[in-house]
Amino acid sequence: MMDMDKIHTVGAIMAHPDDEVLGCGGSLARLSRSGASVHIFILATGLTSRGPADKAALLALKEQARAAAARLGVATIDFADFPDNAMDSVSLLEIVKQVESFVAKIKPDLIFTHHSGDINIDHDLTQRAVMTAIRTLPKSKPVEVLACEVLSSTEFGPANKRLQPHFYMRLTEEDMKAAIDALICYEGEIRDWPHPRSAQALEHQLRLRGAECGADAAEVFQVLRMVR
Repeated sequence: MMDMDKIHTVGAIMAHPDDEVLGCGGSLARLSRSGASVHIFILATGLTSRGPADKAALLALKEQARAAAARLGVATIDFADFPDNAMDSVSLLEIVKQVESFVAKIKPDLIFTHHSGDINIDHDLTQRAVMTAIRTLPKSKPVEVLACEVLSSTEFGPANKRLQPHFYMRLTEEDMKAAIDALICYEGEIRDWPHPRSAQALEHQLRLRGAECGADAAEVFQVLRMVR
């Protein structure tokens, strides 16, 4: 069982802008509100897979990510700018080194990242990089890791690799509102209902996961590492 009182520093290491909101936005808001220092690291640009993206568009997306982070009470957000939906075009070692630098900087107790069974290749590579970067060595600080479900990706993954909901993070109405408000900041990424990447879809998912654990709202995670 996770001892929330011992979670002082949190990292969310995600592939694209908006993944952090869809996957763990409510939990980031809850942890921040509880006094934890929360930090986000976005590895890929999030635009270039749809065609050429000019510098202004990429800068605008980062500003939207910063606005979303502010809604969640996040302390810092950083970007690595790997190619969108093409992280397999760079070496895993290069990705690992970026993640290692981020982890060394914030020294997290808990990391949120992607589920390896997601349909998006960048999500799989992000998880692999995280698990490599935080491998437990003698005298190293133990880090706990949770994999998120991300609407418009996790549900389309192979049936035999579906995320296992090991851990429920109960959310208040305030936490859920923060997550939805953060998603709305992504003007170019959000879609109209019934698209899975819509404000309504996110609320429905949080409500459903809440009903599964007797709460108004919740997020679920697969435990990748728990150290006691």
